[in-house]
Order: sequence, then C-alpha cells, then structure tokens
Amino acid sequence: MNKQLLHIEDLQELFVDAQTQQVLSDQKTFVDCEPKHAVEDILKEYRKGKDAEGFNLKAFVLAHFDLPVNKGLPESFVVSATAEEHVNQLWDVLTKYPEESNGTLIPLPEKFIVPGGRFREIFYWDSYFTMLGLQVAKRVDLIESMVNNFAYLIDEFGFIPNGNRTYFLSRSQPPFFSLMVELLSEEKGDDVLIKYLPQLEKEYAFWMDGAELLSAVNNREKRVVLMPGGEILNRYWDSLNTPRPEGYLEDMEVADKAANRDGEIFRHLRAGAESGWDFSSRWFADKMNIDTIHTTDIVPIDLNCLLLHLEQTLAEIYNRVNEKNKAENLHSQYFNRNEAIHKYLWSEANRMFADYDLVKSGSTAIATAAMTFPLFVGIAAKEQANVTAAQLEFDFLKPGGIITTLVTSGQQWDSPNGWAPLQWLAYKGLMNYGFKELADKIKINWINNVERVFKQTGKLTEKYDVVDLSLNAGGGEYPNQDGFGWTNGVYLKLKDSV
Repeated sequence: MNKQLLHIEDLQELFVDAQTQQVLSDQKTFVDCEPKHAVEDILKEYRKGKDAEGFNLKAFVLAHFDLPVNKGLPESFVVSATAEEHVNQLWDVLTKYPEESNGTLIPLPEKFIVPGGRFREIFYWDSYFTMLGLQVAKRVDLIESMVNNFAYLIDEFGFIPNGNRTYFLSRSQPPFFSLMVELLSEEKGDDVLIKYLPQLEKEYAFWMDGAELLSAVNNREKRVVLMPGGEILNRYWDSLNTPRPEGYLEDMEVADKAANRDGEIFRHLRAGAESGWDFSSRWFADKMNIDTIHTTDIVPIDLNCLLLHLEQTLAEIYNRVNEKNKAENLHSQYFNRNEAIHKYLWSEANRMFADYDLVKSGSTAIATAAMTFPLFVGIAAKEQANVTAAQLEFDFLKPGGIITTLVTSGQQWDSPNGWAPLQWLAYKGLMNYGFKELADKIKINWINNVERVFKQTGKLTEKYDVVDLSLNAGGGEYPNQDGFGWTNGVYLKLKDSV
C-alpha cells in the first residue's frame, strides 16, 4: 500500500480553517483534494501568509491542491431511450481503475464501481446492491474485482472501512461482505466461499472485538454490548469522537446545539454514518432534532441480522472444510444471536421488529423499514412475518415504493424518501415468506418511480420521493446525487424479476 497517504490530521490547521470558512461549496470536496506538493511546505506557506493583508484562503487552496473531478458522462455518451439500457451503459462510466494517490484516497488493487456524483470512491454497503445489477448484466468480472478489493481492505486494515478514504478508517458500514461472497459464489461456485474464509473471519473479529471485556459493570465495548440477560449483541460505533472531516461544519453546528449532553455527540454522528442511515430520526431521542442523536445507545435490528448471516456463513464454510469445532462454535453464536434478536428486537407490545434502546432498557418502538431484515435473512416466525407484511403495506407502501420511516424530519433517511437498498430488502424478505402480491406492488411502484424520473431527467438518482411523485427527493446535508450505483443495481435486479 502507498505509505504516503494523506490523513486530514496532517493538515489540521488548514483543514479547520478551510471547512469553517466554507472555501469550497461541498465539505467533502476539500478532504478529497490532492496536494500539489509536500504537505509540510504547504503548511509553512499557509502559516506564513494567512495573517497577511489581502490573503485569500480560497485562492490559496486552489493554488496548492488539485480538486477532485466528478466523472461525468463522456461527450460521446448518448442517453438511452430506456432506463434499463441507460444503466447498462453507465457501468463503464462509473468504473474506476487502480491509481496511486497522495491524497486521502486509498488505492485499491482492482477495478470497482463508484456510486456517482460527490461519491468518487468505493462505498461498502452500497456495493452489494450495485452487485445485484452487475449480476443481471453478467458483469461477474466487476463483482469479483470488487469482492477482491474488499478482501484487500480487510487484510490491510482488519476491516472494511466506510469507503476507501483515510478519513473513513475509524468506522465501517453495514456488514454485507458475507452476502457479497455468497452472491459471487452463485456465479462461480462454492469454492468462492472457502477462498474468502480468512477475510470473513477477520470481519467477524472486527465486529466482535472487545466481547471478552464485557461485564456487568462494563456492558459496552466498541461495537459489542452485553444485554440484560447476558447475551451479546452489536451496535454501530466509531473509534473517534471528533467531527467527521467530510461533514465538519455540519457536525460542529449539531454539537453547538447539543452542548452539555454526554460529550459523545461526534461519536453518535459518526456511528450514524457507520449505520448507512445518515441521518434518520431512528437515531434521535427527539425524532425531529438531530442534536438529540444517540446512535451508540441503540442496538439495531439490521446490524444484528447481518452479523447473524455472517455467523451462519462461517459455520457453513467450517463444515465444508471439516473444521467441526469451529463450525459448532459459530453455529452456537448464530443460535444465541437469533434467540437474542427475538428477545430484545421484537417488540410484542408494538407487534414489530425494532431497535433496542440501552438507556431505556427497552424497545425504541420506532417503526422503520429496517423491520424487513429478519424476513430478508429468514429468521422471522410466520406470525411475525404476517404482522411485518401488514405494516409495510398499510404504513410504508407509497405510490413510489416504501418509505424509510414514518417521520418527516427533514433528514434524508426519513419520509418521504425511499432508498433502493430498502426496496430490495423488503421485496426479497416478503418473497421469502410467500407475500408475492405485496412484494410485486413494492417492486412495480419503485420501478415506475425510477423510470418516471429517468424520463423527466435522463438520470437515475441516489434517492427518491416515494410519497409525492411530482417532487424530487431532498433533505440531508447535500443535494440528491446522480449516478447512481445502488439505484442502478436494484433497478436492474427488480426489473429482471418482472
């Protein structure tokens, strides 16, 4: 790996001034810049000149850094008549190849798909849903190269970061690696499972790190928590309690409003980013106010279902390679987590799967589309599946697909927005339990919504308004992005199942 990678701390003084003064319109732009010469020399020149009369910080940044370039459509690109044709043309546009970097970009050994727009790097959980479309498009080469890149990141850092940027090295994202490996094995055979066993083991070790330190007086350690009955479940977390470099100003503004709380506001924000739901009323004590975010106090239903799948996958691989003791151990871990999910993450009072609040020692009782995960991984009892399907149909299903939550907070992972991954998870989960008619409604509503926006704009976007089909999606820290990796993937996968 290139050992000269830039860490934002290397530019701390200049970084803080540039972000605070908003010298570039998007906070992510500066942290994605590449210095034109040695950082030490840039800082010396900055310190020497910053207090001089007439000093212009934006001009200084532009003179000493190469700004990232969003890869747009080539001049020869002709927008297709159909969204399906358009997506298949976009794969090559969104493909990046190995390159060296003296900025924050972590070089990867093989080609990969980026989401698009301001997201110029690989993103962890996005990539699984992108791969679903690559499978339909028969681009197994790209699926395999992306899995290899994630395996490389695990070997290099011990886990898969949020994305291949140095400023993401304190957190991960929802652990879909075992599902990626499973997807690749569908195309290349079961030997694929054995090939990536070392990396699957390391990912599991990352998420379970600290479990041996849990006790009655220390019931939280990194991403593991000790539940009241002695069971171990997981939460989202981040090793840093500082503003996110790519969202510095936004985080500082939230912290100002959240003064005198628990002193962990930045970690809560970062953990919200690790969840992929950045941001949502799901993580707020007051559903309308982000300054009440307390993500690390919450045991999420989706995360624990994904780790259950990882445990199941590891147990199956250990059986294949005749590691019987390890297989029994992972099967036991799977069984214990399954029991704990039903004990703590199913609310009998509210008749739904929901997150668990460690502070309140009970269910958050917040209805979100994450309730589909137990159906997706196949652990819901039939009656639980019936109740979940009914709530999805009556509360979440809208003309353009399913909404994310029932709250309209202004955050992008709340109503009225719908997101591609949640459409697929709901569709697949419902199909697993025989709710074909409802699954098809979600699929058709979403497909029609994507095609409607494409017809109007010639684009596929990061998220969609699924409630009012006359509007485009909004909310959050940045404008809706074009591209878009996981929308492309889920659209093709759902279209293929028509």
